[in-house]
Amino acid sequence: MNRQEASQQYQEALRKGRRAYKERVLRGLYPYPQVLDEILDDAMTAGQVDLGLLDIPAQRVVGTKTQGRRNAFAANFMPLMPPDTEFSSKWITLCAAHLSDEGIREPVRCYEYLGRFYVQEGNKRVSVLKSYGAPSIPAYVTRIVPAWSDDPAIQAYYDFMHAYQLTGLYQVMFSRAGRFPKLQAALGHEPEQAWTEAERRSFLTGYLAVEKAFDKLGGDKLGVTAADALLVLLKVKRFDELKSLSPAELNKALTAVWADVRLAGQDEPVSVSTETQETNTEPNLLRRIVDSVSPATLALAFVSDHLPGESDWAQGHELGRQYVEAVLGERVVCRTYYGAKNGSEVMEEAVRDGAQVIFGTTPSLIGACRAIAAKHPDVRVFSCSISMPYTGVRTYYCRIYEGKFITGAIAGALSRSDVIGYVASNPILGVPAAINAFALGAQLTNPNARVRLAWSCVDEHAMESLAADGLDMVSNRDVPTPDRMVEPWGLCRVAEGGFRVVASPYWHWGKVYEKLVRGVLGGRLDAMSAGGSRAVSYWWGMRSGSVGVLIDDALPTGVRQLTNILCGGVARGSILPFERAIRDQNGTVRSDGSHFFSPEELLNMDWFVENVEGRIPAYDELLPMSRGIARLQGVYRDSIPPEKQDAIL
Repeated sequence: MNRQEASQQYQEALRKGRRAYKERVLRGLYPYPQVLDEILDDAMTAGQVDLGLLDIPAQRVVGTKTQGRRNAFAANFMPLMPPDTEFSSKWITLCAAHLSDEGIREPVRCYEYLGRFYVQEGNKRVSVLKSYGAPSIPAYVTRIVPAWSDDPAIQAYYDFMHAYQLTGLYQVMFSRAGRFPKLQAALGHEPEQAWTEAERRSFLTGYLAVEKAFDKLGGDKLGVTAADALLVLLKVKRFDELKSLSPAELNKALTAVWADVRLAGQDEPVSVSTETQETNTEPNLLRRIVDSVSPATLALAFVSDHLPGESDWAQGHELGRQYVEAVLGERVVCRTYYGAKNGSEVMEEAVRDGAQVIFGTTPSLIGACRAIAAKHPDVRVFSCSISMPYTGVRTYYCRIYEGKFITGAIAGALSRSDVIGYVASNPILGVPAAINAFALGAQLTNPNARVRLAWSCVDEHAMESLAADGLDMVSNRDVPTPDRMVEPWGLCRVAEGGFRVVASPYWHWGKVYEKLVRGVLGGRLDAMSAGGSRAVSYWWGMRSGSVGVLIDDALPTGVRQLTNILCGGVARGSILPFERAIRDQNGTVRSDGSHFFSPEELLNMDWFVENVEGRIPAYDELLPMSRGIARLQGVYRDSIPPEKQDAIL
């Protein structure tokens, strides 16, 4: 009976093999299993390691060590030889053994290179087991270690080799280096914690279900792995939750974040938009037509983890909400959820209250924004943060470096010395650009100007420390709202009694919210769907009115005139702070004057121009209260070891 069943199985496997062969030929792809000897040469390897007997993932067996018997199999290891051949007879005999109580006991022998397996002995055994959909195959494995290089695939593989020492699993492979520590943290493990056999079994129970859903959705065509997909899912659900889902529920959960899974394979997953929709001119008639078919009213929810009375940041966003209500009137209905310590629960409440748009007004709410966007794809979700790789959440922030450039020019004009102090807040995205812009502005009015840098995230009394050095001008954090000057924020003159504010950039969140809401009402913002190819980050500046500069009425007339000229030029785009010859602190030419820095380059600056004295502080130098924002938005966030159960980017 086993022989008859085995013969039928061969016929089915032959059909699959011929179909796979034909499909690959039609697509211009190699139709047979890959041959490792044709892939490698000695210069590509750094040695071999005998791993002994392992259960290897069947789907990672992709080829043969040598050319022998290559043409007998299609690329999926299904047979191609006719049923009346010696090959088919041996295949059927092996299959009959597999169906018997004896089974196929002898392990195959193979080589592993970059996570893929190439069979040296036992091709037909692999073919039989694959035909039955076996998840793993026993094999004696020799690992070929690739030579180190800057190739991202090689770097990811070296990360895997370290991870394998802890997990003992070949299933856990990522497409990019640096992701395994995030998985350890999400699972509640210490960074170098080795997995027990019980932990391996528990993990595979959930992981293989994710892998099946990933394959069903066509994940093998994305250039990412099932482990990458799992990491995306773990941003919105705990692993224990994933293990409890039915196959249908798991498919639904993965589909909800599928666009973000796609992003996991991209080198630049975030598109930075520096133009507001309002700067795109439209005929008035067309605007009226668009407005006539847009929603009559829009329900907005503003969520913050602090009350306005407790935080100047929260107060600035509250003023922004009031501005939107005043400007748009009956077209919006606003509700506030301030003091929200559990962002996910509060945003769920906002959805139940009918919110169509949710604004998470602090970066710390990005996890809640991501979860609510995945759960409620019809709700538009915005996070006041920058450069987050989630297609369902659009982020918004202000290009404050434009205002800093102008206050730098003011400082250079007013300072009685060549050294100007600068207190930076946190080493997060965009802050080095603001420091550099200030330094370039100071050089504009004083070619000898140098900027001495201090960090309030390292020294709570950084401003006083700079003043104690004898500096007469110090730039501190910006004023939070456009309605007032707050001492000692902004650019300050050091006086005997303390500090006097002479100028400061400010954030006008009302303008940001007005333009975002008008974009939604008028249909000028793209629909937030899973089909987006990149995440979108709005980074608006003076042209949109989102950033401005407040100045003291007592400024000298000439300095006031210069300020007005610079403000107008930056807003129009005729003055670009970084459009000039620039050298960094090491003397390296960053621009010969003709280079145009892209928004992404400015946002991700991690170097300083030559007239800045100071450096970016390391993570372990930061005060505890500043470490959370560095993890979320830091210029070196990808290199910070994740913490257990922490929000994972």
